[in-house]
Formats: sequence, C-alpha cells, structure tokens
Amino acid sequence: MSQAHVHSPVDETAYLHGEETASTKHEFVGGEIYAMAGASERHNRIALNIAFHLRSATRGRPCRAFMADMKLRLSGGTTYYYPDAMLVCDPADDHPLYKQSPCLVAEVLSPATATVDVREKWAAYRGLASLRYYLLVDSERLWAKVFFRDEHDVWFEQELSADDRLDVACDGTRLTLTLDDLYEDTGLLVV
Repeated sequence: MSQAHVHSPVDETAYLHGEETASTKHEFVGGEIYAMAGASERHNRIALNIAFHLRSATRGRPCRAFMADMKLRLSGGTTYYYPDAMLVCDPADDHPLYKQSPCLVAEVLSPATATVDVREKWAAYRGLASLRYYLLVDSERLWAKVFFRDEHDVWFEQELSADDRLDVACDGTRLTLTLDDLYEDTGLLVV
C-alpha cells in the first residue's frame, strides 16, 4: 500500500521563485500550481497576430503590449495566469515579472484550454477594475468573442462576424481588430 503524504499549497513567493528557474510555464491558482500545455502553430500565429496589432498601436505611446511570457497577477497574489496577449496602460504597473492592471486581455482557445479560458479566467479577469476588453479567439475554427465594459461598468459581449470591427480604446491608444487581423496566415479563411 502506498503511503499518504501531506499536501501543502504553495505560497506566492515560492511560486514566483520556481517560475524563474522552471523549464516550462505554470499557472498558479489558490496555492495550486498547474503546468501549461504547449500550443499549436495556429494558436501561436493567432496570439502573435493579436500581439503584433497591440504593439503597433502602442509605438510611441505609454501603453505596453505583452505576449504569453508575461504573467497577470490577480486576487492579491493568489492567482497568476499567462494570457496570450495583454495591453497595459497604467505606468505604475511596472513589476518586471507580472502585470496587474491590463486594459485588454486576449486568450486563444484550444481544446485543452477553452473551458478554463471561458469560465475560470473570465470570472477572475472581470474583477479587474482596469480591464475594458476580454478577447477570446478560437484556434480550431473561425470564432471570436469580446467582452467589453462601458463607462458605467456594465459588461457586454459580442461574437465577431466577418463584417465586425473591434475598436479598442485604452488611455489614448486606439486600434481596430477584425477577424482577418486575428486569423491572418493561419489557414482559416474569413468569408
């Protein structure tokens, strides 16, 4: 018979220290560490397309674009995720290992991550006072949805069709995204 061991949750400091030397990335939720699966080429292309448009819009502006290697710190350090892309405009949000106040967060859905991105992460992200846009883009089919918050703190959601444009405005940084922008060079064609 195998022997039972005491399970002890990890604290924030141990998690951050471990991530500095880890060969793979891990997300941290409520003291538990979860290894991240690798992503497909299409997933990477979509994430890069989003980050490219964010970076292009931030050139010469105070907002900063980040890709999948920058952590997002939530709930006072009890949760850390690695969004596929983020737009951060708060100059005080300057920690070198993580960000805490994004205006836009984008997640690319894959079969392994879709449920977590749509439910768990959305529940966590919408509590961020700075967040104005949460963009979900499917890597397996042409489908994107954006959750966006108006000036009265009311959240709306919209599935993007081929004719739609997502206009993003964050502290003077403005950009427009279409399905063509999201799926460029992925092999999925917008009709």
